[in-house]
Amino acid sequence: MRLKCLRTGGTYFVFSKAFATGVILATGFVHLLPDAQEALADDCLPETPWLKFPFADFIAMLAVLFTLLLDCVSTQYYERKQLKDRVDTRVSNSIEQRSWPKLGHASSIEDRNQKNEDALHGDGHMHIVGIHAHVASHSHNHPHGSHSCTDETHANLHGKFGHAHTSQSATDHSSIRHTVVSQVLEMGIISHSVIIGLSLGVSQSPCTIRPLMAALTFHQFFEGFAFGGCVSQAGFKSISSFLMACLFAITTPACIAIGTGVSSIYNPNSPRTLILEGIFDSISAGILIYMSLVDLIATDFLTKEMYCKPKLLCVSYIALLLGGTMMASLAIWA
Repeated sequence: MRLKCLRTGGTYFVFSKAFATGVILATGFVHLLPDAQEALADDCLPETPWLKFPFADFIAMLAVLFTLLLDCVSTQYYERKQLKDRVDTRVSNSIEQRSWPKLGHASSIEDRNQKNEDALHGDGHMHIVGIHAHVASHSHNHPHGSHSCTDETHANLHGKFGHAHTSQSATDHSSIRHTVVSQVLEMGIISHSVIIGLSLGVSQSPCTIRPLMAALTFHQFFEGFAFGGCVSQAGFKSISSFLMACLFAITTPACIAIGTGVSSIYNPNSPRTLILEGIFDSISAGILIYMSLVDLIATDFLTKEMYCKPKLLCVSYIALLLGGTMMASLAIWA
């Protein structure tokens, strides 16, 4: 039996996820981006072009825009795939029903409706267009925005009398968003894990290893919590969830092992090392900043549930601020 406090959507889950989101946001702004700026503005690099242009901020901006593009493309891909599967299911059900003998008045009405749909839509492509138009019509005729908490009651009552498919469409879209968010978030976390794992592996001084271990333990735990929450909300199959969790778990230890192996030939002040470290830190910062602001904070905070529950909104904001502040304070030592 599942613990109530671990249920997705519960107060404890929302609080913990908001805290983890603050940790991710501070990791991008306070830890990764300043490290990238320091590496790409080091005196060991040639003055031209590295010291004449803010490459760290520029690369982080490009990473944000690339993540936005990947987010949009992935969302459209999954939506089209889901719509195609739904249409194929309806077509197969229609063909199966046509092969059955007509049973009474209900069957004849259903056959007439199917013929009308075939005449209007013609083929699968026109059928998809009809579905889009129908959904768009409902979105204009029935307000489901976040203006009033009473709209949800109206929507629930309305769904009981023949329009439950709009609620199903919203649920499907939410599932798609969680799927895309979890995959893109894992990409950003893994790129960051590679950097911190290599940095820890090549470190020789205990004064450097101890703060790195503290920062690694803190942010990896809460990044993992936020990532696990997104995976849980996406509803992946067990094997997919297991593989994603394993990839998250083994990346940092593997990079620590690689860093330890190359520590004897590693030169932290070489131009090539500084450039690679600065680029990877900038990319990771851009991805984590975008994910925390757009796909985590905006998705969780700008919802009707938050507007209708001011206490939950206040507690979540405090958790977000607390997580960001605590992670930022670790920059004093690491």
